[in-house]
Amino acid sequence: MTALNINRRHLLAAASAGVGLAFAGRVAAQTSGLANKLVVVIARGAMDGLSVTVPYGDANYVPLRGGLAIAAPGEANGALALNEGFGLHPALAGLHALYGQGQMRFAPAVALPVRIRSHFDAQDVLENGGEGLRQQSDGWLNRAIVAAGGTSLKGLSIGAQTPLILRGDAPVSSWAPGGLVRDGDRIASLLQDLYVEDPMLGQNLARGLATEQLVGMEGGDQRLRRNDVQGLGQAVAKLMTGPEGADIVAVSLDGWDTHAGQRAQLQTRLTGLDQLVTGLKDGLGEAWSRTAVVVATEFGRTARANGTQGTDHGTGSSLLLAGGAVKRGGPIGDWPTLADNRLFENRDLAPTLDIRSVFKGVLRDHMGVDRAALDARVFPGSAAEAPAMDGLV
Repeated sequence: MTALNINRRHLLAAASAGVGLAFAGRVAAQTSGLANKLVVVIARGAMDGLSVTVPYGDANYVPLRGGLAIAAPGEANGALALNEGFGLHPALAGLHALYGQGQMRFAPAVALPVRIRSHFDAQDVLENGGEGLRQQSDGWLNRAIVAAGGTSLKGLSIGAQTPLILRGDAPVSSWAPGGLVRDGDRIASLLQDLYVEDPMLGQNLARGLATEQLVGMEGGDQRLRRNDVQGLGQAVAKLMTGPEGADIVAVSLDGWDTHAGQRAQLQTRLTGLDQLVTGLKDGLGEAWSRTAVVVATEFGRTARANGTQGTDHGTGSSLLLAGGAVKRGGPIGDWPTLADNRLFENRDLAPTLDIRSVFKGVLRDHMGVDRAALDARVFPGSAAEAPAMDGLV
């Protein structure tokens, strides 16, 4: 078992680089209202949307998928019924329960504004928020914080490195689940002595140790298994609550590149995703009613199964939107069908919705980011191609 605390290596590296680990740059005064919360989960590796939001009502689904097809609701190991001929993968029971409560929606055919099938390039576009590769050097989620005033929203990155989506002018925090740093840790004490005369490094180290203390539940006795994703969700929720809690969080989940043996891999990955969201809900308590969770991926996978019971790099995929702040509703965007003449390049699910439209709708209506700023600064040049979606939250 591994303690749920900041990894020492990341703490030292961040401190030596002058990077604050705990809400650097925050103003002391707090707003009087209760802040809304946004969690963006990036499923890295191209999540297979046709297995996540299963279009069992499309007559072409089973013939295209063969042995990878998820059975219809009511059948053995069948999908969990949504509406309009869609179902959720059976591993997503927690998200399905949220759907029944009107707290989960899905976009079955979204994509980036450009058609690329390289993981590296597509993740760059997904996170930079522009219309092409490396058009922005910072991330759209960071620019959203800047557009909202820079200090009124507090950002947090979960993972060993801050992803591009949260890099930029706005200071953000980071936390990497890993090794244990105790209050009496000799290295931490030495660093505090070393940086006592340095106003920037000293303050950043102190903030890092404060985040460490905040994460340590009940004196650090509660522990987290590395594969306990529900526990991770609860830990992230702890960093989002209270007067020092983060408002905007980015989480990366790896392992979605399912070229072979897709069924078993997706069962594991989707179970983890479901546990993450469930853990967030449980950990946030009343704040869940003010929370939206967006699950996105860089692109989808081929409509047809390959020869190794997997799928290859595709185009359109699914986006999931969950949380107590989500408005009850059906699918987001249109369904292109899986008819041969509707497949993109005769191989992929054809996208019907620019993924930025969903991001913009959530940022505008849930986080209060101005529409003009969204069109011009957060997602430059997107006004015509990706208008903000209405009525999501």
